[in-house]
Amino acid sequence: MILYLGLFMILFIFGNLIFILNRKHFLNILLILEYLMLVLFFFFMLIIVNIFNEDYCLMLFMVMMVSEGVLGLAILVSLVRLVGNDYFQIFNLMGMC
Repeated sequence: MILYLGLFMILFIFGNLIFILNRKHFLNILLILEYLMLVLFFFFMLIIVNIFNEDYCLMLFMVMMVSEGVLGLAILVSLVRLVGNDYFQIFNLMGMC
């Protein structure tokens, strides 16, 4: 159990590091956020199902993951239609980035 917790911590820190270092495209940011949600899902699956024997919390978490993914893709499509690219620098209001 301790080995799994250490593995999940390393995967989560690795995902956060990639999120911080790779901020150029909006699609890359969405993929990294989905990776982080997948790591959290496996962590919750280990804790909630194996210890508390509860499945409904995981179903609710999966629904939130899917909703977040659909919302992110809808924003991406709107952004590409409006601006023409998915660079994250267009969100800067000052234009100094």
